[in-house]
Amino acid sequence: MKKISISLSGHQTSLSLESEFVDALHEIAMARKQPVAKIIDEIDEKRTIGTNLSSAVRIYILKYYRK
Repeated sequence: MKKISISLSGHQTSLSLESEFVDALHEIAMARKQPVAKIIDEIDEKRTIGTNLSSAVRIYILKYYRK
C-alpha cells in the first residue's frame, strides 16, 4: 500500500492505494497531461455520498482502462 497526500478544496487529506493503482493513476495523469491531484479532485467532486475516496479512485481507474 502507498499513501498519497494531497490538498482537496483547501484541506489536506491522504488516501491509501495498492502500488498498482498508484502506478495506474500516474499513467492516467501523464496521458491526460494533468497533475494527479487534479484528477483526484475531479474524482472527489463526482463521487457519491458514502463512497470512500480510495474506492472512488479505484473505480475511476477501472473504468478508465475498460474504455
